[in-house]
Amino acid sequence: MTTTNGIHVLDQLLDPVTRCLTPEAAQSLLNLRAPAAAQKRIEELADKSSAGTLSADEASEYDSYLSAGNLIALLQAKARALNAET
Repeated sequence: MTTTNGIHVLDQLLDPVTRCLTPEAAQSLLNLRAPAAAQKRIEELADKSSAGTLSADEASEYDSYLSAGNLIALLQAKARALNAET
């Protein structure tokens, strides 16, 4: 799982990427959503995690989803900030 410090570092590393965003690309990031099948799987893993019944493979899979979600959330926050500036 990504730590708060890890998210901060990732945020800094993404600054050059977000400076390259056009308003259209920023809007595309804001519209990005997980496909229904992926969202269903994330919910299943979240339920198992809450119940303490995740296998090691499932925990690894869930961590991957969480990391990807954090990356997307950071990019979306930067896209919102870019749209607010324009």
